[in-house]
Amino acid sequence: MTQCRRPGLGMALIVLLVCAFIVSFGVVSVQLESGFKIGLGLPAQVPLFFATVFAALVGFFALKVPWPDLERGICSAIQVSIQAILILILVGCLVGSWIHSGVVATMIYYGLEVMSPRFFYAATLLICCVVSLATGCCWTTSSTVGVALIGISAGLELPLPVTAGFIISGAYFGDKMSPLSDTTNLAPAVAGSELFDHVRAMIGSTLPTLGLVAVISLMMGSSSDMDVSRITLIQEMMSAEFPISFWGFIPPAIILLMAFLKAPAIPSIVAGLFGGIALSLFQGGPAQDALTVLFSGYVPERLGDFAKATPQVLSSFGAGAGVSLEAFTEVGALLEELFTRGGMVSMLETISLIVMALSLGGVMEVCAFLDVLLEALLERVKTVFGLVASVLASCFIANVFLSDQYLAIIVPGRMFRRAFDDQTWNGRKLAPTMLSRSLEDSGTMTSVLVPWNTCGVYISTVLGVPTLAYLPYCFLNYLNPLVALVMTWFGLGILWRPDEEPELFPAAAD
Repeated sequence: MTQCRRPGLGMALIVLLVCAFIVSFGVVSVQLESGFKIGLGLPAQVPLFFATVFAALVGFFALKVPWPDLERGICSAIQVSIQAILILILVGCLVGSWIHSGVVATMIYYGLEVMSPRFFYAATLLICCVVSLATGCCWTTSSTVGVALIGISAGLELPLPVTAGFIISGAYFGDKMSPLSDTTNLAPAVAGSELFDHVRAMIGSTLPTLGLVAVISLMMGSSSDMDVSRITLIQEMMSAEFPISFWGFIPPAIILLMAFLKAPAIPSIVAGLFGGIALSLFQGGPAQDALTVLFSGYVPERLGDFAKATPQVLSSFGAGAGVSLEAFTEVGALLEELFTRGGMVSMLETISLIVMALSLGGVMEVCAFLDVLLEALLERVKTVFGLVASVLASCFIANVFLSDQYLAIIVPGRMFRRAFDDQTWNGRKLAPTMLSRSLEDSGTMTSVLVPWNTCGVYISTVLGVPTLAYLPYCFLNYLNPLVALVMTWFGLGILWRPDEEPELFPAAAD
């Protein structure tokens, strides 16, 4: 990279605020009672493009950053997400195959048999915790059992955004705590700590938060009785569209087995994908259909007819006895929307958003706008609490403006590592695990709360619930940083280097 001018604090702050305004004004669409409209309501890709152009123009003309350097920065940022893009494509194939072969319908069918509204949210949280701990990947958890749980929630007439929030909370707990997770390995590598020391350090802030979320899940459970006729109707409609049998549990079992064998994410997804294809062929489905859904996704046939049913269709359907035509078509439309998904094509919009978001992150990185802001922040940090709060806030800001959780760990981690290595507090130094834990408490956990972040885009696409709709119910994701802050304020769980730790719970203000 060519040696260029470094931005001043004022310039960096202005660029950050202007980019924030461009993105927020472009995405938001609020209609006031007076008729005045705030925001343009555009797809996030468009304002992200203009924010990238603005930041690049400032870098080119004001900082004299050559275009080849800007281009290399953009390409380097996008390169970070290549694995994520490959996973997206494969997950699109996986979802299409699992729907076509009846895997998702089977999990929903039997889930409706055993689930109750009273404990559904708690069970959702627990299931996603276990699966994500086993796989080390919140993306895999959300696209497999998460999709099934969304279907069960619809059958139980529970609000989908709430269900999505507990799915995400459980999936991100496992993703954060599992030694198989990429972020769990990335954070200690950036901070200079050891993997299992890092996992042990995270227990102090994460387990209390999980306990709090578990209590919330029990409190939010619905006490209303299930509409048995509606459940039966859903099951019968799915049986008319898909083959329902215990064979449908084999592809998910393959992924869990691969996780137990500590296989990487991509081979695990491919194995589960081939399990779905094999199941379709075993059940007598045409090979062409089983392979076509990998690209174009699945479009229901019978469910589409049910969504547009006539009285004759209703009368000829066994489970429709005693059900009004309106309720029949409503359930048909719900299931048609739920199962019309999957395939590589379904991920193209998500991939384009990732590319645009990371392009902005690449320009911000090359022009050092965030570096300048972080350095200015470090100069004002006078306490351990202030340092930890700065790490948490910087990771969230990086998730917003760099739009990728890996960059939200790497960039703040690189900047704050010097402070953790050099700064002393009454002659003591903080342990590297304190930094790695803080990077995960915010960098990993808040990524899914940003609509244009790679994680927010992916999860909303897979679950079919907009980011801003599920955001209030992702209790673990936004409570975890707050719990970490409160613990640090009261001097609980602060980690010092082994030869410099004088007491169990030192004061936060030291």
